Amino acid sequence: MDKKIAYLFPGQGAQYSGMAMDLLVSDKVKLLFDTASEIFKTDVKKLLLSDSDTLKRTDVSQPAITTANLAAAVYLEEQGYSPALCAGFSLGEYAALACANVIDIPDCFRLVKSRGEAMQKTIDSLQKKEGNSQGNVPGMLVVVGLSPQHAEELIKQWDDISDLYAANINSPKQIVVSGTARALEQAAIRFKEAGAKRAIGLPVAGPFHSPLMASAVEEFIPVLETISFRDPTVTVLSNVTGKEITSAQEAKKLAALQITSPVRWVDEETAIASFGIDVCFEVGPGNVLQGLWQNMSTNIPVFAAGTTADIASIKNEKTN
Repeated sequence: MDKKIAYLFPGQGAQYSGMAMDLLVSDKVKLLFDTASEIFKTDVKKLLLSDSDTLKRTDVSQPAITTANLAAAVYLEEQGYSPALCAGFSLGEYAALACANVIDIPDCFRLVKSRGEAMQKTIDSLQKKEGNSQGNVPGMLVVVGLSPQHAEELIKQWDDISDLYAANINSPKQIVVSGTARALEQAAIRFKEAGAKRAIGLPVAGPFHSPLMASAVEEFIPVLETISFRDPTVTVLSNVTGKEITSAQEAKKLAALQITSPVRWVDEETAIASFGIDVCFEVGPGNVLQGLWQNMSTNIPVFAAGTTADIASIKNEKTN
């Protein structure tokens, strides 16, 4: 394919039972699964076939989604595709780093295993602190119909609501916020009063990309320090800055910051367009990133590329 392709890797929330299993028609994907199983110390096939409640746990979903993301990338490579740019949403950034040759695939698996375990430990601690009832679990709220800038300004103004943070800057008309259950309940009412069309709780395990996850960083850094990072050989973008990562040292520093920093996805999408990309592939399960991309003012097309059927459909499109 002579076009410049951006690979977009999804994060948590994109998972579903059975994802990536169809990609096992590839011997290279089978080898990837073997590597993942060895590092995760579990049968990855069984992991990917887990029920939705099990897959929602962050210590399960992070290894599972990363395996699915990289399996799709391996299969795409066999079909003759390669990225000119890589970007990943939250967890998806680790697959992007691997595809940009910043980290090896085995090290990518080691990192997401450790990251998932550290984040799950923090979530369990927060739930215990807030109370075990379902209504008291810290989490995330998607706000639709307000610009991220307006939403962030409102959060700064609401001094009486503690532990409320901008987490995912998803699109020009959508933001996700993290916080305690009490903070999210109050914020949902106020966002609607400010003109939001919807303010809905997300079915996620915890308050990701907020200072509430700080203890996970402390758990993660010792493992992160053992992993060798290299300068990117393919353009790769950062959630933390929304800009290109230029060195191994920067990539490692941002990997630690990413756990508690907002995902500046709108900035990344703007950067993708500025690099002269011709087409985007969502490389992994689901179509969340396609939906967010369609809110951008750009003519650059985006295609699903998470299954063998998706990738066969791309070949039938007039993109090559």
